[in-house]
Amino acid sequence: MDVIATKIPDVLLFKPKVFGDERGFFMETFRQSWFEERDIKVNFVQDNHSSSARGVLRGLHYQIKNPQGKLVRVTAGEVFDVAVDLRKSSPTFGQSVGVYLSAENKNIFWVPPGFAHGFLVLSELAEFNYKCTEYYAPEHDRSLLWNDPALKIDWPLGDIKVPVLSAKDQAALSLAQAETFA
Repeated sequence: MDVIATKIPDVLLFKPKVFGDERGFFMETFRQSWFEERDIKVNFVQDNHSSSARGVLRGLHYQIKNPQGKLVRVTAGEVFDVAVDLRKSSPTFGQSVGVYLSAENKNIFWVPPGFAHGFLVLSELAEFNYKCTEYYAPEHDRSLLWNDPALKIDWPLGDIKVPVLSAKDQAALSLAQAETFA
C-alpha cells in the first residue's frame, strides 16, 4: 500500500497494491494497521454504497455532531471526490483536497472527521462505497454549498453545464454561513 500525502496532512490517498492475472484481480481495501501506523484512531461502524448517474454531485456533506470519518472508493465508473476542512482551529480551515477515484485506478481516499465531503460523477454511472466512523444522524446532517467561491474548488465539470443536486444540496449554505467545528 502506497500512502500519498495531500496538501492537507490529515487527508490521505491510499494506492493499493493490486494483484492481477488472467482471472481478474485481488486487493486489500482496508487494513487497520494503515491507520495505526499513522497514529490515526478509527473504528468503522457503518458501510454505505451509492449509485449515481453522470453529472450528479453529492455533497458537500458533514455531520455537525458525531462527525464522520469516511474511507471512500469507487467500484464502477469515475468520480471527482472532495474533502473540505471545516475545523476552525486548523491552519487549513476552508481549504479542500480533490482527487479522482475510479474503478480503474482503485484509489482509496481518507476523509477525516471534521471535513465536509462530496463527489461529482464523471462517468455514465458510478458505484461509490465508503466506510464511516460514526452512524448517519440525519438531525445533525449539514450541506456546504458545492460552488461557494470561498472554497475555490476546481470541479472538473467539462460539458456538465449544471450538476444534478438533491433538494438538500440546492439549499446548502456557504462557508461563511455554515456551522463548523471548533
